[in-house]
Amino acid sequence: MEKYFDVTYIWESIPTLLPFLKVTFFVAGLSVLFGSLLGLILAIMKLGKNKIVQKTAHGYTTILRCTPSIVLLFLIYYGVPAVVMNFGINLTDMSPAFFVVITFTLQFGALMSEVIRSAYESVDKGQYEAGVSVGLSNIQAYRRIIFPQAFVAALPNFGNALLELMKEGALAYTIGLIDVMGKANLIIASNYNSHALEIYIGLSIIYWVLSIIIEQFFLKLEKIFSKGKKNLKTA
Repeated sequence: MEKYFDVTYIWESIPTLLPFLKVTFFVAGLSVLFGSLLGLILAIMKLGKNKIVQKTAHGYTTILRCTPSIVLLFLIYYGVPAVVMNFGINLTDMSPAFFVVITFTLQFGALMSEVIRSAYESVDKGQYEAGVSVGLSNIQAYRRIIFPQAFVAALPNFGNALLELMKEGALAYTIGLIDVMGKANLIIASNYNSHALEIYIGLSIIYWVLSIIIEQFFLKLEKIFSKGKKNLKTA
């Protein structure tokens, strides 16, 4: 009689799942890239003096942060093709990765707008005034004083946002993307839903290791750049 729980399935599943991490990394990488650019634009809008632009950016952030990832994913996956079809554009043959990247770009952009805004506002503007008073141009003062310190302040929250994106990205399998999560579900289906617990434990181990690596990486970065920040203050 076949055992209900077989630990060997855990270790056998991990080598099978690992090659599909490249799909997970590809989608996450594009989402981070485009989402960071979107977040920067939104942060600039929030920090500007135009009230309408400010409210638009804050409204976007509020809506996106209050929308569950799975709901947003379905809205993009089913809604975008339906809308553009009215303009004669057919997106029914597009890869699911296209819609996943759009979804998490929009969501990551909303998160990053707050990360960038709060990091910028955390820097004492008196340092900017002091830099200008000793002969630095506006651009030089921002580049040498404001931006380096804002970058350090943003690192922990950027790392947390990246971790959230990696975990939320597991929902991509629901629209047919075969990433590491999608492959896990294919394995379970091929086993007629047996040993699902072992497969998910193997998948969890992969995510745990990834999370620890990402967390430690950003902690190292924060320590490295914090030393530079201290040197800047004492200079």
